[in-house]
Amino acid sequence: MIPLTATYRLQLRDGLDFAAAGAFLPHLADNGISHLYLSPIFCAQPGSTHGYDVIDPNAIEPDLGGEAGFAALAQAAKAAGIGIIIDIVPNHTAFTLDNPWLRDVLRHGTDSAFAPHFDIDWSERLLLPFLTDNFEALVDAGAVSVDRAADGPVLRVGDLAVPLNPATAADTDDLAALHAAQAWRLTPWARERDSITHRRFFNVTGLIGMRVEDQAVFDDMHRRVFELVDAGLVQGLRLDHIDGLADPDAYLARLKARVGDTPVWVEKILTGDEALPDWDIAGTTGYEAARQIARLLTDGSGHAHLLAAWLDQTEREGTFHATLIAAKHEVLRQDLAAELQQMIGLADAAARAADDEQGQEALREAVIALLIAFPRYRTYLTGCSNRPEDLALMQSVADTAALDLRNDHVVRLLTDCIVSPQTPEAQRLQIRYQQVTGALLAKSHEDTAGFRWNAYIAANEVGADPDVVTITDEGMNAWLADRQPTALTLTSSHDTKRSEDARMRLVACSHLPDDLLHLIADSALLDGADAVQPNTRWYLVQSALAIWDTCAHVDVRLKDHMTKALREAKRVTNWTYPDTEAEARVLDLIPHLTARWRDTAPAALDRIVALGERLSLIQTALKITMTGTPDIYRGCLGPHFALTDPDNRRPVDLATLRRLTEAEGFAGAKARLSRHLLGLRHADPAFFAEAECRVERDADGAVVLHRTTGRRSLTIRCDPTSHDPVHVTDNDEPAALPGAVA
Repeated sequence: MIPLTATYRLQLRDGLDFAAAGAFLPHLADNGISHLYLSPIFCAQPGSTHGYDVIDPNAIEPDLGGEAGFAALAQAAKAAGIGIIIDIVPNHTAFTLDNPWLRDVLRHGTDSAFAPHFDIDWSERLLLPFLTDNFEALVDAGAVSVDRAADGPVLRVGDLAVPLNPATAADTDDLAALHAAQAWRLTPWARERDSITHRRFFNVTGLIGMRVEDQAVFDDMHRRVFELVDAGLVQGLRLDHIDGLADPDAYLARLKARVGDTPVWVEKILTGDEALPDWDIAGTTGYEAARQIARLLTDGSGHAHLLAAWLDQTEREGTFHATLIAAKHEVLRQDLAAELQQMIGLADAAARAADDEQGQEALREAVIALLIAFPRYRTYLTGCSNRPEDLALMQSVADTAALDLRNDHVVRLLTDCIVSPQTPEAQRLQIRYQQVTGALLAKSHEDTAGFRWNAYIAANEVGADPDVVTITDEGMNAWLADRQPTALTLTSSHDTKRSEDARMRLVACSHLPDDLLHLIADSALLDGADAVQPNTRWYLVQSALAIWDTCAHVDVRLKDHMTKALREAKRVTNWTYPDTEAEARVLDLIPHLTARWRDTAPAALDRIVALGERLSLIQTALKITMTGTPDIYRGCLGPHFALTDPDNRRPVDLATLRRLTEAEGFAGAKARLSRHLLGLRHADPAFFAEAECRVERDADGAVVLHRTTGRRSLTIRCDPTSHDPVHVTDNDEPAALPGAVA
């Protein structure tokens, strides 16, 4: 087995296939990377840019090179001494007519062999919210007809060709009757908000939940994965969205029993002081590590200064938590209205089964209260055994949920059903509650409140808490002591809201708050600024700062990002019904801002950028040497300044990356520092797996990280005020680091 020392994440598709991935192997080997970590490799929806919308989990994507291309990549990696980790998606597949399993279900309904594979409520026909108008209106307009595809008869509506049950397709004169005879029902796309019959990923109707809790479904979803592991072509697995599953504990136990010593990582977002359940896995994908490093490097007094100024200028009050609660109420009633209706129905059934029938409004307010009060992604309650911390958390949630209700009986009743289900109806409520809490938090926190609370957007990250932006040395050491050496340490990914170097520029603002305030004040003087709300200008200035360079393409990237940010915030526009005039008022300000910065080269901007570079080098040093396994997002061995997707998924140039160690300035410094420290890990993996890790601040305020065993000690001193911010001492011998920032 190849010793695990560092992983390198590549985003396949958009021009990067297996052959192109193979070209990265010498670069990885030069930098001491032990494992190549690939985004999903299986057949996805045509045109997919990410691969998480899988349509066939047992066929490797032909557009990437297919079976032969992947085998060639795996053999080349093996020859280079590099293992391969693949990203798999057990929670869902694409809810699309290109999904062959789903096509079979559409054609044969519950008689299909694949009907049990999908998480569908068959108490009514499967709703397909694919239409632009009511079905009857489209029939009247002559837009509906019967046609034939390669796999049988289809009902054609525009570009749609929906499989028909052959037994019903003999008489095609009465299209309404034909439609009514199917196991599915076509509806307008707007109905997806509150009328769907399948479990979806968050609020993405185009992804359908899979019932991997069923052994046969588990086997079908993982057949090719296991073949790749057994053949030695794959050396590790990353699991997407573990919290969407009905029973993550049972799933992981079944998976580990099958793959043995093959390491498994889960995309699990830990919040606050939440600990990873005892799952016997390698660890998480590492979002909590990015959060802790940013907290360690944030200046608390500077942040307080920024927060006070933001509250004053935006005429706001309260906390991020209050903003999050408000966002939860909005998201639950709007984006997740379908899930709310399902939950109320499940609560009604559970109450009736407990011989405690309740009124619909009492159930509705209790369900809403229990969902809003839940502070994490989920608990891991099962029908047979529960962790004490989950029981305590649910008791706290019930107490909070009951505070604003006239009577707490229904909240307590439903909590009992969730914690200790005594009937099948209560068990269904338990499973669905735990799946919906994660969707609600993700959409409310990451995709709504995180675009509204804009005092210090360095803290608006996946799993982070903008109310708690710093950490003490004692808190950091306690976290490090509990960390697994195999847990991944990421600072950038395809899903982070800002890339690592962009985030450190924003962290620099906490050290130089007056400089950021100067840039924000200056932005208020620009043409068109009076038409943009102060809170939006705060966000825009920080976003521009995060990716700033003097190239014109920054304007295009900012316009794309601000459009997304405004729609995510859902204040003046949104994704479903965008207000392009409101958006234009913000977008029109961007060229004025960037021209101002190009023309005047503000000293405040230069100081923040320079400090951000030094903090980035410190972040790099901490990430690579602290407890855990560094995960390098493609391109991040050098400078990487990006905003949220799709900005953080832009192509990287391998030829440029390979020359970075010869570059001057920040680019060369980061590349050389990364190579040196990754080389230390590669040369002595046992030390980094075993060594105690702790941090402290010295008399000068520098962060000092110590790794020690009986045979070796390694000290990393990090001082952002120094021209040479990172100093390494190995067994009391200073290491020469060409890491200064010019």
